[in-house]
Amino acid sequence: MYCTRNGTHFKCYLTDGHVQTYIPQKEREYAKQLARRKYLTTLQEDYKNELAALHSYLHDHKESKAADMLKESSVYHKLLSPSFQPLSPELLDWANSPYEKNTKYPEGLKFETNFGLYVRSKSESLIAMMLRDKHIPFRYECALELGGVTIYPDFTIKHPITGKIHYWEHLGMMNTSDYIRRTSSKLTLYIENGFLISNNLILTSETKEEPLTPMSIEKTIQHHFL
Repeated sequence: MYCTRNGTHFKCYLTDGHVQTYIPQKEREYAKQLARRKYLTTLQEDYKNELAALHSYLHDHKESKAADMLKESSVYHKLLSPSFQPLSPELLDWANSPYEKNTKYPEGLKFETNFGLYVRSKSESLIAMMLRDKHIPFRYECALELGGVTIYPDFTIKHPITGKIHYWEHLGMMNTSDYIRRTSSKLTLYIENGFLISNNLILTSETKEEPLTPMSIEKTIQHHFL
């Protein structure tokens, strides 16, 4: 069976490779059956080709040389593991353990990461995804009490090598006066409680005119954690 199209109309034919026989409109159900048969036969052929390709791949496949570089016996292990090794069970347990989260303004959690976490801005989603891609354990808006006041840092991060806790605040609306005042109060609270900017307190910022870039996030992560 084969079909031809003329504008919005089409005609169906039976053929043995030499003789063509037109299938009239009144035999539409018959044409449907033939079309279904042709589709299933073609699909079966596709599956056979896929299976043959898989057999060929498995026959020629070789073990990954890159994976060998991550093994503990490799001379590259210590250099590469901070960036490419999965989290240790201890760090993974810390990242996945329940914690007190910020319950205020849940309607602001509009931006979804590629692993299902919802955050409050596009920049925060980029930070979260890059931390995860680099196997750096973190908690989003985890409660922190400072001087009797509970705040919710954007990211609470456990250093993958030292195990020390760092806090990352992204200041996302630095062209808004009210936001600047609230941010100044929050930063004062950090400093009064012994935090050091660019040490255990990481700050990034942006305005509408100067947004945070992936390159800036990459540099920040490289500097503090890798």
